[in-house]
Amino acid sequence: MIFRQLFDNSSSTYTYLLADESSREAIVIDSVFEQSARDLALIRELDLKLKYAIDTHCHADHVTGAWLMKQKTGCKIGTAKIIGAANVDVELNHDDVISFGQHSLEVRATPGHTNGCLTYVTEDRACAFTGDALLIRGCGRADFQQGNAGTLYDSISEQILSLPDSCLIYPGHDYNGRTVSSIAEEKAFNARIGGKANKQDFLGYMDAMQLPHPKHIDVALPANMASGKPEDDNLLIEPDWAPMVLTFAGVMEVEPSWTAEHLAQIYLLDVREPQECLPGETTMANTSIPLGQLRERLEEIPKNKPVMAICRSGRRSAMAAGILRQAGFEKVASVAGGLLRWKDEGLPLVT
Repeated sequence: MIFRQLFDNSSSTYTYLLADESSREAIVIDSVFEQSARDLALIRELDLKLKYAIDTHCHADHVTGAWLMKQKTGCKIGTAKIIGAANVDVELNHDDVISFGQHSLEVRATPGHTNGCLTYVTEDRACAFTGDALLIRGCGRADFQQGNAGTLYDSISEQILSLPDSCLIYPGHDYNGRTVSSIAEEKAFNARIGGKANKQDFLGYMDAMQLPHPKHIDVALPANMASGKPEDDNLLIEPDWAPMVLTFAGVMEVEPSWTAEHLAQIYLLDVREPQECLPGETTMANTSIPLGQLRERLEEIPKNKPVMAICRSGRRSAMAAGILRQAGFEKVASVAGGLLRWKDEGLPLVT
């Protein structure tokens, strides 16, 4: 199975991407709206076919990216039926199974943090994605959004800690940089429910907590009840001056063919070293400034046209695009694959 754990720094949310290596069918758990471009870039680079975008619960700290992922990939949206959210394709219940390729996730209802919390368990019971029900050395709060500490204790005890001790726990959040735990660890060391704590111990701990009102709940909850669909149906703002693609590395790229077709409308900047620019291997660049000199020669580059940086492979041009953006150039991109792809596609060269 292909497995990736992704992180949103603003909300400390973990997003999980799982995929079957043979069929390339994939599923994303707890996507974040603002991170959708990143997640889509990874899906594209790994050549995956997103089948489902599912959530562990109706989040109060961030807006899900499920609706946006569906618009971009055609995947289905899944969440707990009890939530009653709009725009959901698959309403999930306890004991349901979600399949992707040769793999599947078992759905376990684990209410208590909210009434619609779900835990997803891989078919071999090697991994569990617990959302906010069970965190690493902690658990979700139970003082809002249909929360109930007693229900949460029962959910964790009966549906999560009943899994094999070797089962890895992947939570919905962590605020201390921890990425994974196990059933055995949480049974022994969880500060709220571990170490042979009984229900009375747990309730006493949870009742004594005094937590501030979630900062983003007034925005997140209404949006998540619509599966992350914005009120105006708008997608994230994307550049309209070129068909750019954001890579998982965070680089904005354009295809060489588009660049070649629009040479009159753009400014093509070659950032290779002079000795690399051999006869027959030079693009139709407007100018050549080696990457190491770029910061000192920014005034030579006009700002009235989009700037496309190019090099041999597309790596140095990615750095050049970053330098230009930091310097205030707004319409900047790197030519994907550099001169190597330019030549492979038979695009025009200066001879």
